[in-house]
Amino acid sequence: MGIFILRRIGVMILTALCLTFIVFFLTNLYPNLEKLAKNQGNFRMSDEQVATFLGNRGYLQPMPIKYGQWLGVLPGYSIVGTDGKLREKCSGGREVDVPSGRYCGVLQGDWGNSTVFKDRVSSVINTRLTLTGYLMFWVLLLMVPFALLIGVFAGMREGSKLDRSLSTFSITTTATPEYVSGVILIAVFSSSAVGLKWFKGTATSAMESPNFENFFLPVLTIALYGMGYIARMTRASMAEVMTAQYIRTARLKGVTFKNIVIKHALRNALIAPFTVIMLQFPWLLNGVVIVETLFNYKGFGWLLVQAAGNNDIEMLLGVSVVSVVVVLVTQLISDIGYVYLNPRIKVS
Repeated sequence: MGIFILRRIGVMILTALCLTFIVFFLTNLYPNLEKLAKNQGNFRMSDEQVATFLGNRGYLQPMPIKYGQWLGVLPGYSIVGTDGKLREKCSGGREVDVPSGRYCGVLQGDWGNSTVFKDRVSSVINTRLTLTGYLMFWVLLLMVPFALLIGVFAGMREGSKLDRSLSTFSITTTATPEYVSGVILIAVFSSSAVGLKWFKGTATSAMESPNFENFFLPVLTIALYGMGYIARMTRASMAEVMTAQYIRTARLKGVTFKNIVIKHALRNALIAPFTVIMLQFPWLLNGVVIVETLFNYKGFGWLLVQAAGNNDIEMLLGVSVVSVVVVLVTQLISDIGYVYLNPRIKVS
């Protein structure tokens, strides 16, 4: 198991480097850099002025060198601009007297400065990620238990009316995008036009003081979409287990149906949904973009939209690092947990 984990960690590091380099390459294409220069300087800047602006701030260096400096495996740039002034990356691109040759990248905890939020990228991400983490916690608390119950009850009696009803509900929730279900929930339960003003608060106010009125609708919107997928996977796994030979043997021995489900079928049926549940973490982290934008909840998804819409390169890179790490870590936990839950799987 130890060798397996070390091998997977090695693959994770290599994958993370490849993915972050792709994002770095795309965000540092010259049209994006030109737009950044004009946003920071003047929209009427000439091509020569744009080149000077970018050259003085290290943006025109070769791509591998820039990536190494951003990652923190190469010392930050120290450039004498066309104006004769020395600027250094580790000083935030500001003028310095003597170059220090320091390393100041992601590995050193220096994620750069946001051109939109005028703050450290790490500080902004930490604030927004905390808000999204709180939202994810309540979504999982609502989504996972209900999805497992629906899947287990549907799979216990495959083909019954209960199974068809619950399966129809699961398919409907999965087939309905968040922006559709969110608008419907707002129109029905929060709009004065219909008359059911059960939820008077807004998700924006939930960032300061979350309560049932201002926080339940965004939680329910996300939970409904993910609930159907987990329920369908659980139902398929449960239905397969209920037809296994050892279940038939237990029935022939006179074991009650309740004990068959709880003591024999349930544990094996939940092995496959465990992987699906772990995959919900990266989906929740990046899939809340629509819901957070719809409800104006300024979390991690909202931050991603703002960074992309305003060409905030450093913020986009920081968001990509967090997303890649969350995806890879949850995949590792999923693989390890699957091996422990299913003894029939051997690690080679």
